[in-house]
Amino acid sequence: MTTQQTSTPATAQGPFEPEVTGAFATWMADGWTVTWRNLNKVKRSPDMLIFAVLQPIMFVLLFSQVFGGAIGGDNPNFDYTDFLMAGIFAQTVVFGSTFSGAAMAQDLKEGIIDRFRTLPMSPSAVLVGRTNADLALNTISMVIMILTGLAIGWRFENGVLSFLGGVALLMLFSYSFSWVMALLGMMVKTPETINNASFMILFPLTFISNAFVPAESLPKVFGIIANWNPVSALVQGARELFGNTGGTVAADTWPMQNPVITAIIGSVLMLLIFVPLCVKKFGNVSSR
Repeated sequence: MTTQQTSTPATAQGPFEPEVTGAFATWMADGWTVTWRNLNKVKRSPDMLIFAVLQPIMFVLLFSQVFGGAIGGDNPNFDYTDFLMAGIFAQTVVFGSTFSGAAMAQDLKEGIIDRFRTLPMSPSAVLVGRTNADLALNTISMVIMILTGLAIGWRFENGVLSFLGGVALLMLFSYSFSWVMALLGMMVKTPETINNASFMILFPLTFISNAFVPAESLPKVFGIIANWNPVSALVQGARELFGNTGGTVAADTWPMQNPVITAIIGSVLMLLIFVPLCVKKFGNVSSR
């Protein structure tokens, strides 16, 4: 009897496959639970969702209707509304990523993170749930912006599949950048600090870029920065996928000549760098 029990084949697949599958299923369940918890917080605070939706509408109307004539100039081939929309999309999803940082800072202040750490759940699942909730909010904002753009005359010209590819590119970058903001949220001392700290990063990224004006119209130094800015690559990639590049010529730099690839590489690098950093930081931070 002893011989039969000890001679059971110890293949690499048999004993371990159910355990791995169970662990992954648990991790997925934990991530979904935290995601749902964060979305429920938004549901209980509808004012946050309302302002998150109204802000991009305000930017679309402000830039297209107020500044469009001045920025467009006399170039008959330049449609500023078409030029603008990819920049507004990029700005909104990047700014929307700050929810992760603000929420992490607030949860730390309230001691919720400490409670999460006492539970038998994966630390990465908590962070995934936080960034997933931001992705859902950014998706809602994106839908509202698309409808607003269509209402003021914006159109995508390369077909539905290419349009969906542009939206997916924006969402991928947004999700990756959420991890950057989540790390920042765990580093600041108070939740009130996160807005100032994030704007120090977001304003140069979005405004020293080709999001609102062609990069060649900027002063020389800023133009060089803009042409190598990852947000510029994101915007240019979205414009190309939407078919909204009429009247503009991309700069002769690698990111501007290969914007879609550049945006994808940048997004993947952010995930590879900041996901492990966030998980490590999550294990070290304590309530404030």
